[in-house]
Amino acid sequence: MSIAANAQNNETPDTNEVISQEKVEQLIEEFENEAATRKLSGAWAWIAGIVAAALSIYALYWTQAIITTQVYRATFLMLVLALTFFYFPLRKAARAKVPWYDVVLAALGAASMIYLSLNFREALQRVTQPTPTELVMGAIMLLLVLEATRRTTGMALTLVAIFSILYALFGYIFPEPFDHRGISLQRLIGTNYLTLQGVFGVPLDVAATFIVLFTIYGAVLEYSGAGKFFIDWSFAALGKSKSGAGPGRTVAAAGFLLGTVSGSGVATTVTLGSLSWPMLRKAGYDKTVAAGMLAASGIGATLSPPTLGAAAFLIAEYLGISYLDVLIMAIVPTLLYYLSIVLMIEADSRQMKTQPVEFKTEPLWDLTRKFGYHFSSLFAVAILMAFGYTPFMAVYWSIVIAFCLSFLRPETRLSSLKALAAGVALAVVLMALERIGVLQRMNESVAIFWGLMLTVVIAAGMALYKRVRAIPGEDENMRILRALEYGGRSVVSIAATTACAGIIVSAVTLTGLGLKISGMIVSLGGGNILMTVFFAAVAVWVLGLAVPVTASYILAAVMIVPALRQVGVPEPAAHMFIFYYAVLADVSPPTALAPMAAAAITGGRPWPSMFMAWKYCLPGFLVPFMFTMTIDGTSLLLLLQQVGQDAGKVARAFEPAWYEAFAAGGWVTITVTFLTSCVAVGALAVTFGGWLIRQANLVERIIMGIGGLAMLYADLGADAVGFGLFLVGLLIHVVRVRQMRQPEPVAAMEAETRRERSVG
Repeated sequence: MSIAANAQNNETPDTNEVISQEKVEQLIEEFENEAATRKLSGAWAWIAGIVAAALSIYALYWTQAIITTQVYRATFLMLVLALTFFYFPLRKAARAKVPWYDVVLAALGAASMIYLSLNFREALQRVTQPTPTELVMGAIMLLLVLEATRRTTGMALTLVAIFSILYALFGYIFPEPFDHRGISLQRLIGTNYLTLQGVFGVPLDVAATFIVLFTIYGAVLEYSGAGKFFIDWSFAALGKSKSGAGPGRTVAAAGFLLGTVSGSGVATTVTLGSLSWPMLRKAGYDKTVAAGMLAASGIGATLSPPTLGAAAFLIAEYLGISYLDVLIMAIVPTLLYYLSIVLMIEADSRQMKTQPVEFKTEPLWDLTRKFGYHFSSLFAVAILMAFGYTPFMAVYWSIVIAFCLSFLRPETRLSSLKALAAGVALAVVLMALERIGVLQRMNESVAIFWGLMLTVVIAAGMALYKRVRAIPGEDENMRILRALEYGGRSVVSIAATTACAGIIVSAVTLTGLGLKISGMIVSLGGGNILMTVFFAAVAVWVLGLAVPVTASYILAAVMIVPALRQVGVPEPAAHMFIFYYAVLADVSPPTALAPMAAAAITGGRPWPSMFMAWKYCLPGFLVPFMFTMTIDGTSLLLLLQQVGQDAGKVARAFEPAWYEAFAAGGWVTITVTFLTSCVAVGALAVTFGGWLIRQANLVERIIMGIGGLAMLYADLGADAVGFGLFLVGLLIHVVRVRQMRQPEPVAAMEAETRRERSVG
């Protein structure tokens, strides 16, 4: 993974102890993809790299051109399948070249997708009765998607998809209430192959539009040095703290900033751990505690704006809202999540009596002055969308901005100045020709796209020339090529997951299974919102133990969101709720990948490391209960709700808070609820961390825990009770600590007498 490419250049403590780049990449490969990848060399490395870069370029071209939806999704999946069979072997045995049978599989995928692209208009007229050729091509596609999913994410999701197909075909053999009359093979293949449902439904659409553009953006940022800067800046800003918790706070801050570039919890955890574990070890952190801390900080990458996890893009699509609204909805929960981690770090640091660690870093101001422009990546997408750009164009322009900013420093350039000059010249000429009427539809973004493509071509030519002539030294022209390659390669496993999830969703929809399961959850909860939300959380958590975060979110959106809506949970809150609990499964035993990767770095035991990561995350993950159970709680998502009853149904209208809140007094509710939630997270941190001013005893922790849980129910009465309990617990703790500090009167008098005698 490219995020590790600059790992060895950081001036962290005892850099000679930092884990090697090769080991970092090995750990990311092992735990992120859940499958081995080929280490291609020679011609196959070039072929696979060109296809991956072509996928990135195709996605960027899509933002500037008009491509029929069916054609774009089919050709996108064609490239994804080819990359899957190039990079992911049939078995774990690593190979340097692609065997013949994987070439055949890639060719079959191309044949199926090209056939669909050429015939989709006629095929739409016979979705329920496809021709024999369409049945064969559709069956090939389904089998290839299943195999691609198995290779990239493992057997769990693949088995779920196979079971869903069998359930759709043979539903009549299942017992009540799960039985149905069965779906014909023709209809199942037709739905998945010939329509924009199933494989080509919303999940794959999001992967082919939102997600791939953000992976390209992250790759451009990483290869221009943003990831390295964020880690260096975190160490310079927080690493010199004289507190024993300083190293832990540094890890939390670095995890957040690095996650904005990565968007991957496992990759962030591994990169962060490889650089900061020597510092944590010197500070005195236990191996298991450090692993849990690293995993909790790293997994926040999937929760933190502006990238979030892949499921966040699906939220925008399912709700029919702007991605900017999703970013705004995630702000407060993200703050509460990292507040939870910092408080838990503080508690463990004090209990373990960790020490501050001194190390050499570049001064904070010098670092900010040289590379502070990288902070623009935290806001560029949101600002552009706020100015009215579509999400796709906002990401496109953010990529362009990041590319241009890379030339501010020689060591971060993504290509040579000659290649850049040629691209700029072409863009200027094209815009001039459009102005005088020679060219049509050649606006600034299109002209810049073609200028960027010329830069890439020239950079590739110069890099090839240097390689052929065996000219030594690092070639700056390779950076943009590697960024494009990595951008395309990174989306492969996500795209395979979304395509496979589409198969499951189609089976669930055609058979009505989703409504049956949601009805069972509501019945199990007795119609009570708290119990229904609790059972929904357990269901999403269990689902996430078997399948990746993106897949578990997709399935939960079909089966569990309807249950939450039936008991009155607003739809945005329901989607954010299942998103957070899908992520929680990624740090929960027995299949938590991020803690396992962190344990592999620190040498901690995997199972205890999982529980430690869970402990760090738990206060923050109780917050979703807060924004689902009451309207005041939902204000944490920075949305205003007007809730009314209409024929027994809850009618909701959602508006962004920043332009309606002042008139309705919404900001007051938001502020009060946010402050209450901060206190609740603090109280829960005392409960789980066991530390306040000093070690908290059992009674104090219980009182704090009950108070924190009460405040999670965002209601004036519950808040008053919870805050009162918090004050009681705090008072008991303060009184007890003061009593411990005061010596007994007799002992004090004896000590004074001894002192006077010694003086005499």
